[in-house]
Amino acid sequence: MIFSTGIHIQTKGNTEVIDITSQVADRVRESGAKDGTVTVFVPGSTAGVSTIEYEGGLVADIHSVWERIAPREIPYRHDAAWGDGNGHSHIRSFLLGPSLVVPFVNRRLTLGTWQQIVLVDFDNRPRSRDIVVQIMGD
Repeated sequence: MIFSTGIHIQTKGNTEVIDITSQVADRVRESGAKDGTVTVFVPGSTAGVSTIEYEGGLVADIHSVWERIAPREIPYRHDAAWGDGNGHSHIRSFLLGPSLVVPFVNRRLTLGTWQQIVLVDFDNRPRSRDIVVQIMGD
């Protein structure tokens, strides 16, 4: 069986890290599937999905790391072409990736004790995000 649904989120942008674990777990339970996998996918090219230990210090560290990897202040050709100032957002999204697959057993995500599913919005402005959640299982 395949069950497709979604999660709608308003973001602040600027590398905001949002814990979406409970929403994904809810969608798995709603699907009726007992065992399988859930794919979480964010359409667009300025956000990504991953897992982390969602803890304030680590979230702050993630912001610092992204500033070192793809700083906002350096010139990007994308900015010159479009003038929207979010070249760094596209690079960060490219490096993180737009999707994640998580197995579930007995309708429960098989995440580690300190592991949460997060959406990271890298854009330089608030956004309305529609995350695709697709469950495959039986």
